[in-house]
Amino acid sequence: MSLIKSMADIVRSHSETENSVSSREPKIQIRNLNAFYGKQHAIEDINMDLYPGLITAIIGPSGCGKSTMIRCINRMHEVIKGAYATGEVIVDGENIYAPDADPVRIRRRIGMVFQKPNPFPTKTVYENVIAGLRLNLPKQKKSYYDEVVERSLMAAALWDEVKDKLNAPGTALSGGQQQRLCIARALAIEPEILLLDEPASALDPTATLKIEDLLFSLKEQYTIVLVTHNMQQAARASNMTAFFIAGEDHKGRLVEYGETKEIFINPKDKRTEDYISGRLG
Repeated sequence: MSLIKSMADIVRSHSETENSVSSREPKIQIRNLNAFYGKQHAIEDINMDLYPGLITAIIGPSGCGKSTMIRCINRMHEVIKGAYATGEVIVDGENIYAPDADPVRIRRRIGMVFQKPNPFPTKTVYENVIAGLRLNLPKQKKSYYDEVVERSLMAAALWDEVKDKLNAPGTALSGGQQQRLCIARALAIEPEILLLDEPASALDPTATLKIEDLLFSLKEQYTIVLVTHNMQQAARASNMTAFFIAGEDHKGRLVEYGETKEIFINPKDKRTEDYISGRLG
């Protein structure tokens, strides 16, 4: 059995109406997006739409611009010295790269979870969850913070495991729990979009599946974008998949984008098939 054929058995059923993009308005419209690190052209002319209620996976070999791509979606790319982007990222009709756009407000709307769990080492579980909220809403009653902590940890499928450990250091949790704590921290500020950069790459298979199940439970409330090197994870967890690759000029480009079942079972570009089957990258 070919690897492409075996991947078909992993892909979730995408025939339900909830997974159709035909009736959805895009939450994010990316138009002619280019990203640079100084003189280095990292990604070139990216055009794609991202939809609410769906999980979009971004796959491709190392160095093809996957992480750069999602960092551009909430303007974290430009935090790196010398880095900048051109083109448009339109969220609900608003270009977040417009001259009058506020990057801080944008990052509140668009949460991000990184590759390695990064709870704040000097803060408790409780304090980790509300860290971002305290910056934005510092003068709230404790009862308000209590409510946010419980709601966010429940949304991250972590409440039952840590409700008796809220005053323990966040770093005392297991790796998988720490990553779900970071997701809870992102959810606490009530974003509309959730970006995840290989969130399970440092986790064991059991913790990885918990993260995937969590994302699937969250997708109805958020627009979720997931960068992953794990083909099985992309097939299991996503509704849409975008395949990126870098050419000899080291510029990352979007090769193919569509419903996950089509990308994995019937890719249109041979480079996509070669990557999924392990012959490329």
